[in-house]
Amino acid sequence: MATVHTVTGPIDSADLGKVLVHEHIFIVGEEFRQNYQDDWDEDEKVAEAVTALTELEQLGIDTILDPTVLGLGRYIPRIQRIAEQVELNIVVATGLYTYNDIPFQFHYAGPGLLFDVPEPLVTLFTKDLTEGIADTGVRAAFLKCAIEEQGLTPGVERVMRAVGRTSAETGAPITVHTNPHTQSGLVAQKILAEEGADLTKVVIGHSGDSVDLDYLMKLADAGSILGMDRFGLDLLLPFENRVDTVAELCRRGYADRMALAHDASCFIDWFDHDAKVAALPKWNYRHISEDVLPALRERGVSDADITTMLVDVPRRYFD
Repeated sequence: MATVHTVTGPIDSADLGKVLVHEHIFIVGEEFRQNYQDDWDEDEKVAEAVTALTELEQLGIDTILDPTVLGLGRYIPRIQRIAEQVELNIVVATGLYTYNDIPFQFHYAGPGLLFDVPEPLVTLFTKDLTEGIADTGVRAAFLKCAIEEQGLTPGVERVMRAVGRTSAETGAPITVHTNPHTQSGLVAQKILAEEGADLTKVVIGHSGDSVDLDYLMKLADAGSILGMDRFGLDLLLPFENRVDTVAELCRRGYADRMALAHDASCFIDWFDHDAKVAALPKWNYRHISEDVLPALRERGVSDADITTMLVDVPRRYFD
């Protein structure tokens, strides 16, 4: 078994237990927060997160993978405070989240640019994985990039290739935010493979937003893991469709290439909190345990397949 670095230290992959592969704790634009969010109470937000994650652990989930990276407001000291107060394992990522351009910090430095140096993204991602994030001592355990409806823009491609190269050099697995309606998971697979990444170590995130079985099976047949990871985001695809799709893929023998999650968070500053709760009342950490798993069982999904998706697939992702 492999060693997996959590926020509180390394564990054996066999000890990950039941895993939700794509959950954020906070998505907060720190620059915006410090300048304009004058109602922020740090202690209160930390306490709320501790409560939510404790409830999740009591429902039988042992680990979450948190793909909050540069561009989403990653701030590890806050996550450390939370991790010290919960039994749940929290595994964090490195990478960069953009649908278009990369940040200005990388516009002028890199191969063939004004300051012609080796790709700084690879250098930074590798440091996060092998030495630790900033001065926290916390090591990232996986990589994250994104490709959305805008497609493979120059900025998106540069990040994706840096993620693929870092994965090839370090062995760290990858999660990709994709838009299944544009079949961008196939684009991600192509680019990552060109950089030497192992596609069996890649979660094609947000595959659960699609009911296109041909597309989903094509991704899985190439070896990648389907991230059925937006349960509760029923405005994007209704609950019944999400559950039916997972159940049908299990029936077709794809349980060993699916992983589950909500893509939820304790706090996200993209929406008004009360409006978000009103519009998406099931978009929380409890939904899979309380609603999704019973619905899958009603559709004939076996406990063995559920264990495969929650335990075996995430463990294999790191092994």
